[in-house]
Amino acid sequence: MIDLYDAMSTLRAVRRLRTDPIPAEVLDRVLQAACWAPTGGNQQPWRIVAVQDDERKRALQDIYAPEWRNYTAGYTDRLGAMDEKAAEALRRTLSAGDYLAEHLAEAPVILVFCADFRAMAVTDAKLDRRSLIGGASVYPAVQNLMLACVAEGLGCTLTTLHCIRESEVMEILGIPEPWATAALVPIGYPVGKGHGSITRKPIADMVFRNAFGEAW
Repeated sequence: MIDLYDAMSTLRAVRRLRTDPIPAEVLDRVLQAACWAPTGGNQQPWRIVAVQDDERKRALQDIYAPEWRNYTAGYTDRLGAMDEKAAEALRRTLSAGDYLAEHLAEAPVILVFCADFRAMAVTDAKLDRRSLIGGASVYPAVQNLMLACVAEGLGCTLTTLHCIRESEVMEILGIPEPWATAALVPIGYPVGKGHGSITRKPIADMVFRNAFGEAW
């Protein structure tokens, strides 16, 4: 089994997935990993709809694909302003995203994470800014599941563009109000090598000592 630190340092967004089915015992293990995640007050105010039905997967792709095209429409101008190395990295990302948008329905399983705000410990609800805290009771489960995918040799990526048309997604999947959707995670065995080394900013850029702005 892969070491935890190795899993965290190789968790890439894998958007090219094979159609091969995922064995039931493997799917159960990654779903169990999600269920182990911490939540505010241990309420577990989230659920997963594991979509394997071809018609529903196609309906989700019909929602996701045009939103992806809208999202990436402005990237052409950005590419022209980048140095070639950065531009090439972005082209690879966009190409992989295009593939996912065109083949989302072919993923063996599409996991849609849902959340019930009524059971969340949203301690920042009354602050004069957008709320962040509610996500702390949902996204650890997403991360647990994705790390488990690395351990199982499964590709995965966290997407949220479906939220732009959330009401349609909820109708397709029979999600009742006042539940909301938090993430869409297609999983499957990767077309290529899948997960691998990642590029992130170093600790010195991301961590302060004692006060904001104080060098680590």
